[in-house]
This record gives sequence, C-alpha cells and structure tokens, in this order.
Amino acid sequence: MRAAVFLLLAGLMLASTARAEAPSPPLRVVATIGMIGDIAERVGGECVEVTTLMGPGVDPHLYQASAGDVRTFRQADTILHAGYSLEGRLGEVLTRFGRMKPTLAVAPESIARERLITVQDRYGVDPHLWMDVGLWSNIVPTLVTHFSEQRPGCAGTFRANGAAYRRELQALDGWISASIATIPARQRILVTAHDAFGYYGRAYAIEVVGIQGISTETETGVADIRRMARIVSEWNVPALFIESTINPRTVQAVINAVRQQGHEVGIGGELYSDAMGEAGTPGGTYIGMLHANTTRIVSALGGEVPALPAALEGWARRWLPASEQEGE
Repeated sequence: MRAAVFLLLAGLMLASTARAEAPSPPLRVVATIGMIGDIAERVGGECVEVTTLMGPGVDPHLYQASAGDVRTFRQADTILHAGYSLEGRLGEVLTRFGRMKPTLAVAPESIARERLITVQDRYGVDPHLWMDVGLWSNIVPTLVTHFSEQRPGCAGTFRANGAAYRRELQALDGWISASIATIPARQRILVTAHDAFGYYGRAYAIEVVGIQGISTETETGVADIRRMARIVSEWNVPALFIESTINPRTVQAVINAVRQQGHEVGIGGELYSDAMGEAGTPGGTYIGMLHANTTRIVSALGGEVPALPAALEGWARRWLPASEQEGE
C-alpha cells in the first residue's frame, strides 16, 4: 500500500514539474513600424513572434488601419508603437486596444523629454527619434522589461539579447559619427524630401533641411520649392536625397528650380526615413537602414566611408558582401 501511495505521489510531482517547466508559447507582438519590430525580434529571440504592420515604402503619417490590421491587433498579446503622434491616423485604434491589452508607446516610455526635438506644429515633438542611434537604443531596456513582465521564464534571454544588441548599436552610433566627419565641412548639408532627419543632424553634426515639414500630410507649395532652390544654390549643395516612402516629385521640382538659376545638382540616392527596406535585405534591419543611409550620404557629399567596427562584424558577415564590410 505504501509503495502504491509513494508511486502516486511521485507521479503527481513529476507531472507538476513538467507543467512548470513547459515552455510558454511565444509572445505575440505587433509593432507598427519596422524600426520597432526589428529591435523587438533582436531582444525577444525565440521567445517572441513579431508582426510588423507597416512594411517597406509605407508612410506612417498617412497610414490608416484596415479590417485585417484590426484582426492582427486582436490576436496580439502586446502592441508596440512609436508614440508622439507618428502613427497619427492609428491613434484611435491604438487607444481602443490599449484598454484591452498591453499597448506600449516605446518612445515616451524610454526617452527623456529634454532629449526631444520640439516643433511648432500639432505634433509638438519630432517623432523620428530612430535617426539618432544612441537615443533610439534606449527602447531596448524598455522592451526587455516589457517582455519579461509577460514571459518571466524568458527574462534571462531578453536581458542577454538586449545587452548584446545595445553593444552593436553603440558601435553603429560611433561609426556614423566618424563617417559624417569625413565630409568636407562646407558640404555637410543634407537636403531631404521631408523633415525626418533632425535627430540625425543633431547627433552626427550635419545640417539638415527638409522640403516638407515633419509630417507628409502637409503640402509643398511653390514658395517651399523656391526657398529650397535658393538654399541649394547658395550653399552649393552637391546632391539632394529622395526618400523611400515619399514621391520624389518635390525633390525633382527643386532640382529643376536650381537649374533655372544656372546651377546643377543631382540626386545622391534614396534614403530610408519612415520605413525600412524589404525583409531579408540589409535595409530591412534597423542597423542596415542607418548603415545604408550613412553610406549614401557620405558618398554623395564627398566623404569617405570607413570600415565597420569589430562589434558589427557579425551583422556585416550576415548581410553585406565582403567588399562593403571593409568600407568604401
């Protein structure tokens, strides 16, 4: 009898232990933009399953939720968005889901207000914080904490992944600074389709001018084109840049206006501003987005792209051909 009772108790204890050690299903994360989604994947590893709502070429300022997006939000365990009105037209949807499930505005949660760029429009704050790598890296510990609260069994994984990724971002931040510094001082001016590079300019010491304002909801007028053409001519800017999420017609209009003034200027390349590149490409990662932007800016404005630091060798081996790993 005692043996039977012992075996029964042992069986119950083993079953209880097995249930306690059974892995939790991956945390279902929905991120509005790729610059959040990619970092969520790096921090979460196999403990999360990330869906990014807005893909390549999608402008978050103008994005409106579809019925399919609402279903995606419903199926999520947690929702991540940038905040500061970047996803302005999604605001009501995000507020509604915030009453049902964990919904995190990563920028307001992670970045001190004194480090923000304030603007004189309905936004109040420039929401393009990911352009400053050192600033954007502050969302990493926020995600570590947020994910750990929902999947405590993976907390160690989140901490390790977050620490490793922040080391890569620190190296990227330094590499961008060194790269921009190679541009001759009188050519260190970045003219883009809209004003999304303010944090980039402040962090890496390059003058930034956008043809449109902070939001692409604003219209570009003739006066804006003329003003920009005058700046480009007076500063003898070598190149202008188009953006992957914006029709290039405004940049082309400035080029035409500059030519009418007797000057020549070309397009220095396409930059990622409000969205990353295609999944499975270097530009489809946050590091690759900033690497591609910096490489194009430096090359077009007369600088020299240095080799990537050792801390980014793993990323480079995975994503770049050997020639680009050594700089240009």
